[in-house]
Amino acid sequence: MADDRPQAPTTRHPRPGFPQQEQGHPGWTGPMDPPPDHGEEPYRGSGLLTDRKTLLTGGDSGIGRAVAIAFAREGADVVLTRLPEEEKEAQETVRLVEEAGRTAVPVVCGIREERQCRQLVDRTVAEFGRIDVLVGNAAYQMSQPDGIGAVSTEQFDRVVRTNLYGMSWLCTMALPHMGAGASVINTTSVQVYRPSPHLLDYAMTKGGLHHGRGAQRHRGHAAAVGAPPVPAGAHGPSAPG
Repeated sequence: MADDRPQAPTTRHPRPGFPQQEQGHPGWTGPMDPPPDHGEEPYRGSGLLTDRKTLLTGGDSGIGRAVAIAFAREGADVVLTRLPEEEKEAQETVRLVEEAGRTAVPVVCGIREERQCRQLVDRTVAEFGRIDVLVGNAAYQMSQPDGIGAVSTEQFDRVVRTNLYGMSWLCTMALPHMGAGASVINTTSVQVYRPSPHLLDYAMTKGGLHHGRGAQRHRGHAAAVGAPPVPAGAHGPSAPG
């Protein structure tokens, strides 16, 4: 029988002192030691999102998988995006959502392409008829230990198009399908407040998301859209977008 007694959250999970480990882009859950906790065991829903229809970018692993699990256990159906090489990771997220009794629809989508963003929104509306929650979690970062001078134009373009263009396109395209009470939630980062020299391009885009969200409140769907950005946890060398 599970132990339901209160436990101190600072002592119930693995603590630092983890073995040194590195992965190439985009990174995988399986080899991580200790394995990440997405809420598979401890998270229990309370029906807070019953029958909500959600669109989640970057839902295959990491923060995205944790969001998918939590939303499903709260009663939501989820369209989640992945990159072509992330099929195995996404299948596990789909399994966890379906295990909670909800619908999961994985969609291959690179949000740095406007056409793919349009296809993603159209697919979500075709599946669910509406969008109640849009979660902008997909992002791209690549650490450059030598600082901003080592960031190529190609890398800068990918970071900006994924982290800013993609979220902007999706917000614009999703708004006509979002009614009163719907929400847009963007994943931001501590880099907004304490930018690291090796992640300056990434920090710029997360700052843009953070401040752009405030302006969103004053647009036409102010009553329907506008949720606080959610700070991300620790990042590895890169995160897929």
